[in-house]
Amino acid sequence: MMTTVVTTKGQVVIPSRIRRHLNIKSGTKVYIEEDGQKIIIKPLNAEYFNQIAGILGTKGKLSNQLLEERAKEKQRENKL
Repeated sequence: MMTTVVTTKGQVVIPSRIRRHLNIKSGTKVYIEEDGQKIIIKPLNAEYFNQIAGILGTKGKLSNQLLEERAKEKQRENKL
């Protein structure tokens, strides 16, 4: 078990061993969740997004729609 201290600004230091293990670097965004008496901190990095990819079951519809919209934007930009 490791301990850390909460600063007056509400900040905590994640121990270096945990940061290395989870590939948390300066600037990495984290997701914070309250679960009863627990605080869960999850790094929002490529590994996290790879884990949750596809959980909504859209079967690529959203990705395809975004790609189509981007193609239309490029066409509009080229006309200018």
